[in-house]
Amino acid sequence: MSFTIDSLPPNLAKIVQRFKRATDPKRRYEQLIWYGQRLPEFPEADKIPGNKVPGCVSQVYITAGLEDSKVIFQGDSDSQLTKGLVGLLIEGLNGLAPNEIVQLTPDFIQETGLNVSLTPSRANGFYNIFKTMQKKALECQADISH
Repeated sequence: MSFTIDSLPPNLAKIVQRFKRATDPKRRYEQLIWYGQRLPEFPEADKIPGNKVPGCVSQVYITAGLEDSKVIFQGDSDSQLTKGLVGLLIEGLNGLAPNEIVQLTPDFIQETGLNVSLTPSRANGFYNIFKTMQKKALECQADISH
């Protein structure tokens, strides 16, 4: 399926539009950091191996739970920019049904222009965070069907 902004969930589409308007890479970074700053405090008790995102240079943690059959994520990172990526993804994916999250492809990062600004290890981190969120959404879906 080819990517179109219309095929994105509304929150994610809004984020992509916001980044598209920020043509300056410095502005994009500021925006990314802003998403990280908006994240609620992540519980220390959740900083366990099962919530750690594999393959990230920084320490990144993601948890997911269900509220009214919709996935609610929480996350944190010890790196400001990576925390921004976590914040962006949480804002974009929170409140979606597990199957909606699983069907998404990470191509939308290209639309934000961030992929150009991110170092290869950060871009790789973004994909790992995204994949971990999909995996956790799948686990939530499995919980619904049991």
